Amino acid sequence: MNHFELRDGELHCEDVPLATIAEAVGTPVYVYSTATFERHYTVLREALEAEGVRDPLIAFAVKANSNLAVLTTLAKLGAGADTVSEGEIRRALAAGVPPERIVFSGVGKTRGEIAFALEAGVCEVNVESEPEMLAIAQVAQSLGKRATIAFRVNPDVAAGGHAKIATGKSENKFGVSFAEAERLYAQASNNAWLKPVGVACHIGSQITDLAPMAEAFDKMAGLVRRLKGEGLHVERLDLGGGLGVPYFNQPEPPSPADYAKVVAKATRGLYVTLAFEPGRVIAANAGVLLASVVHVHERPEGRRFLVLDAAMNDLLRPAMYDAYHDIRAVRPHEGEARPYDVVGPVCETGDTFTRDRALPDFEPGDLVAFMSAGAYGASMASEYNSRPLVPEVMVKGADFAVVRPRPTYDEMLARETPAPWL
Repeated sequence: MNHFELRDGELHCEDVPLATIAEAVGTPVYVYSTATFERHYTVLREALEAEGVRDPLIAFAVKANSNLAVLTTLAKLGAGADTVSEGEIRRALAAGVPPERIVFSGVGKTRGEIAFALEAGVCEVNVESEPEMLAIAQVAQSLGKRATIAFRVNPDVAAGGHAKIATGKSENKFGVSFAEAERLYAQASNNAWLKPVGVACHIGSQITDLAPMAEAFDKMAGLVRRLKGEGLHVERLDLGGGLGVPYFNQPEPPSPADYAKVVAKATRGLYVTLAFEPGRVIAANAGVLLASVVHVHERPEGRRFLVLDAAMNDLLRPAMYDAYHDIRAVRPHEGEARPYDVVGPVCETGDTFTRDRALPDFEPGDLVAFMSAGAYGASMASEYNSRPLVPEVMVKGADFAVVRPRPTYDEMLARETPAPWL
């Protein structure tokens, strides 16, 4: 469920007409619904608690949507943060996420980032390889701090909506293998500068079949039992994220309640704290990308291009992942739908959002909303072609606020300084 709906022939975000935001801020612009973020987080938490999962750490995946207003909204509900860089840790802290609810993941952590995480007091650093484990121990010793760690284990389970977002197969770069997990955990337990507290996994994103998750969770539960059987201390199991969301052209994905049942079945009797790293399932349907029609270009052979002021640098997912986003008119015209290629102004053929999509008639100046754009939208945006970074707006009830302004061209240029010989 989301809070974007037609009222009196016009698409609203909560109680605010999207056309009002477009008039005030311009387009393209991301628009987020506070009520949707709050609802999605609460539904997931309540589903887990209903299955007996006590005090779960729901660490929102900052990479999905890193806006401070979004992170603060979730932090006020008790959410933690799953981070993969020093910058994301800093964002989480700035948003009010307690350090003891911040997880630091990622395969290429620098020593500087590790030091920052340890000084900040994050709840765990997820170890992704043996060399990284040794580096963490060295950094911890240099700081005189014992590092709390968990081992991210690659369960060799295929899942995810696209090959580029599948992370749980043995050929993927993430995590240590099951073959080395027990050895490394024991080794870390004997290191004075490391404090292993658990294991973690994350097998992919946009997962719409619970079977791979069940398989991975069962493997992880078995690993916990083996580690405990060897007398090793294990207090936490991080099951990652990846639960899919409805992108309108796909079957309805499993519900949080169904997901929670799989979690409960796999972890029954483990007596560990459970952690989760949801991103898309909380953020995707909480946001839209609002754009304007520049013109309609119809070629003699019949191909029809709907040219927008939004481009691949504003919403990269269609170009990068062949991702589908429902496209809706903010003020729909009456008439029969016709096929369009929906494109942007960037000088790349890849700047194509969709081909041969049946859409209602559009005229220059009409507003278009890309639905389910709250995850991996603004967080992946760039200034390619020297196009100003897309702004972000947060809505709460009848109020809205710009939570990331569109930079001016002068501000864009001012970030660069000429070399002294120029």
